[in-house]
Amino acid sequence: MSGLPHSPHALVTGGGRGIGRAIAASLVGAGATVTVLGRNAATLAEAVNVGAAHFAAVADVSDEASLKAAIAEASARKPIDILIANAGSAESAPFAKSDSALFGRMMDVNFMGVVHAVRAVLPGMKDRSYGRIVAVASTAGLKGYAYVSAYVAAKHAVVGLVRSLALEMAGSNVTVNAVCPGFTDTELVAGSIENIMKKTGRTREQAIAELARHNPQGRLITPQEVADAVLWLCGEGAGAITGQAIAVAGGEI
Repeated sequence: MSGLPHSPHALVTGGGRGIGRAIAASLVGAGATVTVLGRNAATLAEAVNVGAAHFAAVADVSDEASLKAAIAEASARKPIDILIANAGSAESAPFAKSDSALFGRMMDVNFMGVVHAVRAVLPGMKDRSYGRIVAVASTAGLKGYAYVSAYVAAKHAVVGLVRSLALEMAGSNVTVNAVCPGFTDTELVAGSIENIMKKTGRTREQAIAELARHNPQGRLITPQEVADAVLWLCGEGAGAITGQAIAVAGGEI
């Protein structure tokens, strides 16, 4: 795998835990300066303390003004060359019980959070004629799942944005891609497991199996597997890869 360009500055939203933290740590290991951004200051500080990042910035990605200010502060240390738009959340409900507020929450965090972050870093990337943008979407951006219509709609929007923006940026040496993990062994999926147990009376093992059945390999994806795909997309050898939505899902599409 081709390495990163010389000591880039990477910003990882939702970088304090789960997939985001694995990505941040992998970027640090590859020689990047990494800033993790999220809402929980303590979680972010812990990531810095264990060496998974160099700096932390506190902001809610759904709050454009707050996010813009935090990214400006991070950029003042060093221009941002790599954006990993990873922050997200998931809520489940039948469509008939998914009100406008639920759809709004899913769009605000999962889609507009990506839009806000990209808007903040893209002008600098264009000026320097270099950038790597990777959105962490989901297989829910490639297919449908029952009882999460708002989440699925938001992740489809992310994939559409990536494909459109990649075409606009094609002549600028700024690539725009998405990775689409299947069910991944994170705290977010742990919440889904608890929800299945509560609603169906299944054991934890049965609830995990219910999620893992979507993966032809019969297992949950690991955060590191997603991080490895992201690291490749950020490397110098991936300059021709743009506008893609790469499933990291054991064969599930």
